[in-house]
Amino acid sequence: MASAQESSLELEFIDSISQVDRDAWQALLGADYPFLQYDFLAALEQQGCVCAATGWQPHHLLIRASGALIGAAPLYLKQHSWGEYVFDWAWAQAYQNAGLNYYPKLLCSVPFTPATGPRLIGNLNAAQLTQLQALLEQHCQQLGASGIHWLLESADAARALSPRWALRETPQYHWFNNNYQNFDDFVATFASRKRKTLLRERRRVAEQGLRLTRHTGSDISAEQWRFFYHCYHTTYLKRSGQPGYLNLGFFEQLAQSLGEQILMVIAEQAGQPVAAALYFFDAHTLYGRYWGCLEEFDCLHFEACYYQGIEFAIERKLARFDSGAQGEHKIQRGFTPVAVYSNHWLAHEGGRAAVEAFIETESLQTRQYLQAAADYLPFKQTTRE
Repeated sequence: MASAQESSLELEFIDSISQVDRDAWQALLGADYPFLQYDFLAALEQQGCVCAATGWQPHHLLIRASGALIGAAPLYLKQHSWGEYVFDWAWAQAYQNAGLNYYPKLLCSVPFTPATGPRLIGNLNAAQLTQLQALLEQHCQQLGASGIHWLLESADAARALSPRWALRETPQYHWFNNNYQNFDDFVATFASRKRKTLLRERRRVAEQGLRLTRHTGSDISAEQWRFFYHCYHTTYLKRSGQPGYLNLGFFEQLAQSLGEQILMVIAEQAGQPVAAALYFFDAHTLYGRYWGCLEEFDCLHFEACYYQGIEFAIERKLARFDSGAQGEHKIQRGFTPVAVYSNHWLAHEGGRAAVEAFIETESLQTRQYLQAAADYLPFKQTTRE
């Protein structure tokens, strides 16, 4: 454990979430955003998914003023850039080419989770935020880390961290609930040809004898959790030859501590489970996270990962469906291209200048892309207007 002090703010860095009181952390969060719940972060640590051995060494931030805890953030010392979904591999390569060390770096992020949301929790005023940034820069240099990367913070908070820390814009694809009463109401907003395509995909799933069911909370059985994990693990092995970042113990612990914010979709054929998708949700948003199948079926991924999620969001009157990183194919299925935000600061002046120039160019390209990509949304022209 280390601490740094200057003026009215005192920063403390802890190497486990268990070193802060659960109720105090939850009070700072003050919301049901699932990925910053104390129990979510604790499960990652207790099940060995994040630790020095995996390259995700916890280094969580606690912020005090006059001794009182007023803020916190999930920080990690990273020895690589895996599991982040805001890609900086080119920056790391440039550092290596220049004979500089890019790792370790200091990362504020939810591990393995490309979902936007709060990262700095609590209430800091503008002056305190500026002081926090200066103190974190000093701490980063004391650690010998190359820089600070604050990933997928909520939009207003990310803007507040700039321009001191460069603001990076990257694209994602989110579905928005326009007060739909049911799935048919949503599909009715599509242009005719796009609507027929979507409905054909759903029919194709049924034609293959597939039946999908949705389960939440205690309705998800231990057997279903084991089946989901088998699908998740098998799919990672097929794609990359590597096991998934998360283990069965992590999911089983979440089932006990955060199960009421979890949706599981199970696909069956002839009464046998063949695929599963896992989502999280809070009072406003559905978050699509993990998927796996034991064999390939036409259009099943779209049904399990998108259409079932949209139906659930409409039923629960959720405002948004954050389907995760990447996937331009989501656009024609009604997911709007949006910008998500991250902040970056590098200790090396030359590296910082180069990254800031890169981000400025990239952000311009991202805005142009988002404008162009929106033209491919499937909605009727009157709906877009």
